[in-house]
Amino acid sequence: MSAEEPLIRVVRGTPTAEELAALVGALVVRSRPAVTPAPKTVSAWARSGRPASPGGWRAAVLPR
Repeated sequence: MSAEEPLIRVVRGTPTAEELAALVGALVVRSRPAVTPAPKTVSAWARSGRPASPGGWRAAVLPR
């Protein structure tokens, strides 16, 4: 492909600048690799409510 050759060629019709921009945007999004979601992080507040070990709740609630 040469530098002068267009990447997209309209074969039929006369699209508006907005229609061409929408088409190019859709093609760009489709050509990008899928992004893997970031692993879920647990906030310190949520972690503080979890027992630290098996039986942690029992040890925290029952008298010693």
